[in-house]
Amino acid sequence: MTTRHTTTRNRHRAKLARGKPPCGICGGAIDYSLPYMDPGEYVVDHIIPLSRGGEDTIENKQPAHRRCNRTKSDRVEDVSIIRRSGSLRR
Repeated sequence: MTTRHTTTRNRHRAKLARGKPPCGICGGAIDYSLPYMDPGEYVVDHIIPLSRGGEDTIENKQPAHRRCNRTKSDRVEDVSIIRRSGSLRR
């Protein structure tokens, strides 16, 4: 298990934001200038959630919108397709 700390978190956050990639969950563009707590702001998503045994490594992280990350929550299966409405497609 990898320990979590601020320096590593900030380094991973900056590395993932380079090139301003799209949301890893919905595929939409992310506005990297949005303020904290805006639903469209950039957050880091754990592909396999820590609560499900995922590692806190750069390989297990992807950029995401805050709303997409909140909708995904700690799900692992079938999370790659989220409708624009924000609901998961089943």
